[in-house]
Parts: sequence; structure tokens; C-alpha cells
Amino acid sequence: MATTTAAQRKAAAKAHYNAFLAVCPSQQLLAQVSGKWVTLVLSALGSGPECDGEPRPMRYSQLARVLAGVSPKMLSQTLRSLERDGLVSRTATATVPVTVTYELTDLGLSLHQTVRQLKIWSETHRDAVAVHQAHFDATR
Repeated sequence: MATTTAAQRKAAAKAHYNAFLAVCPSQQLLAQVSGKWVTLVLSALGSGPECDGEPRPMRYSQLARVLAGVSPKMLSQTLRSLERDGLVSRTATATVPVTVTYELTDLGLSLHQTVRQLKIWSETHRDAVAVHQAHFDATR
């Protein structure tokens, strides 16, 4: 078996996308899609205004109401980034004023269930984690 150089191993790692490797480009994508507002926007778009679990298009103002605490600038940046990544589509309808809706793409829908489960898990287990944190801090 022939030996490989470090450069060849790095190139091979990039070709197979192993996020555990420092040189893997999938690490950057993982960081992008795991951000707080990205996770919440994807979860909100995937659950509709009534949060019933059915993906629906939402207007910017609906998203702003659902995502309490998000600044207009952060919401705009997050939506723009998600659109650039192909996870969200933006549709402008010629009305007065212009109606803009955001909707998960097929790629965004493929990520939605994972993100939604992460949101549900954090809501369900927040108190247990707080107890463990307090215990840890008290023993240090």
C-alpha cells in the first residue's frame, strides 16, 4: 500500500466530508445552521403561525411576533443568510404595500425536523440541565 502525504490526506478528507476533521468544509455549514436565530427561524417557518407542526409561508411580521426578542436587523440578516444557503425562499407579491413571504425550501424542510426536535428537547430538559449546572457549580 502506498503512503500518502498530509496534503493528500487533507484532500481526501474534504472529498468525504467528515465534520470531525478540522479541514472539512462541512464544519462551516454546521456552524451556520446551528446558530440560535437560524434554529428558531427554521423551527418557526416549519411550524406555521399556529405552531401546529405544518410548514407554511410566513410574512416577516409574523416571524417577528413568533420570535420574541429578535431584532429587526438580526431577523433580516438571518433570513437573507438562509435564502442564500437555499434553505428558505423569499416571495414578493406586487400589492400595496408589497407582501413578502418566507417559506422553507425542500432543502430547508430536510433540516426542519432535526431543528424542531432540538428546540423541543431544550424546552423539555431546560430545568434538568439547570439542576445539573447548579450541582456542578456548588461542588467546584
